[in-house]
Amino acid sequence: MKGILLAVSGLSPQVITETLYALHQNDRSVDAIHIITTGVGKERIFGTLLAGASGVFYQYLRDYQIDPASIDFGDHTIHILRRENGAEIRDIETQEDNEALLAECLKWAHHFTQDPDTAVYFSIAGGRKTMSACLTLAAQLYGRPQDRLYHVLVPPIFESSPEFFYPPPQSRFVVLEDRQGRQLKMDSAYGKVTLVPLPFISIRDRLTDGFLDRPLDPGTLMSSLVQEEAPRLVVNPMEKKLIFNRIEVDFQPAWMALYLFFVQHKKDHPCTKACDPSCTDCFLDLQEIIDHTDLIQDLYRRIGSNRSIETIREGIGNLSKESFNMHKSRIKRAIENGFGSVNVEKIEIGSTGIRPNTRYGIRFPRERIDLS
Repeated sequence: MKGILLAVSGLSPQVITETLYALHQNDRSVDAIHIITTGVGKERIFGTLLAGASGVFYQYLRDYQIDPASIDFGDHTIHILRRENGAEIRDIETQEDNEALLAECLKWAHHFTQDPDTAVYFSIAGGRKTMSACLTLAAQLYGRPQDRLYHVLVPPIFESSPEFFYPPPQSRFVVLEDRQGRQLKMDSAYGKVTLVPLPFISIRDRLTDGFLDRPLDPGTLMSSLVQEEAPRLVVNPMEKKLIFNRIEVDFQPAWMALYLFFVQHKKDHPCTKACDPSCTDCFLDLQEIIDHTDLIQDLYRRIGSNRSIETIREGIGNLSKESFNMHKSRIKRAIENGFGSVNVEKIEIGSTGIRPNTRYGIRFPRERIDLS
């Protein structure tokens, strides 16, 4: 069975060789190393591990007499996070960056777990905490019985050393730095690297084949497990959250005020037709929405926001075409992230018609919307 190390890495590429060393010490064969990282992370890898023949990775192979051709690791196995426009993500700084990270983790976890003759070793030892969390989630969604989730432990004084990448077969002195910033030399034999297997519960065997054909967002996968025959949408303004298919999603106050406006308008609309997704009689055009700015502003105050009147008027209390589209887009993203792309069209603030005659509203049947 082919062993694939799938790891996240940030500014300390040492975790890659430490994990590789620990796997080998535990008789785990590694045939390929795939790294999910940022632009800066890739530079660190090529400045240390893959710096030509003198790179630490090749030094490790020589030290332990491993054939370089036996492990596939190079530029083509390092996966850099990118924004929607294709630009490299240098560091994970925004929610959008984190979404790109999660998508990349899901993409490669799904890809490598498609082959029954592979075992994937998910390593969460490197990178920011959010990188570890995203790869762990990917393992929980797609992991199989033969896959493993690992962390590695290194003595703290070695962990912070730029010179320590793995314990060499012949020990040598390594320059370290103690907590007071004083330099000292210590025998590398004390740099014990411990492989820690982490238990995880996978939902893969509960997913139908249709949900395994391609990588899907966590919300869609989780919703597939808790589908109700006729799910209800619960809108809780005071706690600023939506509940759908027993999954909760938090909303910012401005989003809740705008969404609540559309929910109340739908429930109060005098339409006598059967309320189903094809009916858009309760939808409003942009000018009608803007004309209700005072009502939306009042909803914003009632749900518990403590912002000043001036601040409200500068934000949700001063709706324009641009600000409405911005809030609508953010609401859609929150719904997609929480409930999955498969449910977006059902409960988002949708639209009908062609500009400039576009109208907006919620398609979900009003008799299945609960205000709490």
